[in-house]
Amino acid sequence: MRRAFEEELNQLHEQFYQMGLMVSESIYQSVKGFTAHDKEMAEKVVNNDHHINEQQVMIETKSIELIALQQPVTSNLRRIITIMKACADLERMGDHAVNVAKATIRVKGNKKDLAIENDLAVMAEKVKKLVERSLTAFIETDVEEAKRIALKDDEIDQMAFDIHKHTLDEMKNDPELVLGATNYILVAGNLERISDYVTNLCEWIIYLESGKITELNTHNTLDNTSFQ
Repeated sequence: MRRAFEEELNQLHEQFYQMGLMVSESIYQSVKGFTAHDKEMAEKVVNNDHHINEQQVMIETKSIELIALQQPVTSNLRRIITIMKACADLERMGDHAVNVAKATIRVKGNKKDLAIENDLAVMAEKVKKLVERSLTAFIETDVEEAKRIALKDDEIDQMAFDIHKHTLDEMKNDPELVLGATNYILVAGNLERISDYVTNLCEWIIYLESGKITELNTHNTLDNTSFQ
């Protein structure tokens, strides 16, 4: 029975990791579609979002079954609950990728700024890598890596700020950019929010290891004794 439970727990981890890879690919395709003006790719991101949602439901259902049927001990209970919480963050990342894709679908012949679009592509690649690093750190319960990843959020915030400022400056200089350039701000904002959810994942890694809820960006740590 114990071995069977461990196998089910490992399967739950694998399902979580696969969901994360789906989200990472969705982020990549959404921004690639936006910068390449590829509405077909954007529509693919929107249409595939239900697979991410289904994966979340499957993980949460399996987690509840394991808790109800196996009555796991403290450390395993914390692991299952952490997976449930973290997969909700993944699902929200997927929603932000869909927002980017929908911006691509809305654009109709608006004037483009290739420099800003290149900055968005660079930002998206950095965010995608952070998502993938956080997934690996989660599976390996690598607390030190989680802390390193979380520190990168400031860099992503700065990139979003710079793109926002650059976009506003260009809109002032060229009124023909106004309609299309508002989407640059939208895309940067969604990427910044995805990075925030990466930080959430890093906080769950620390909770998984220590039983403490840690706000990495504010260095505010609270003891949580519910599952210790």
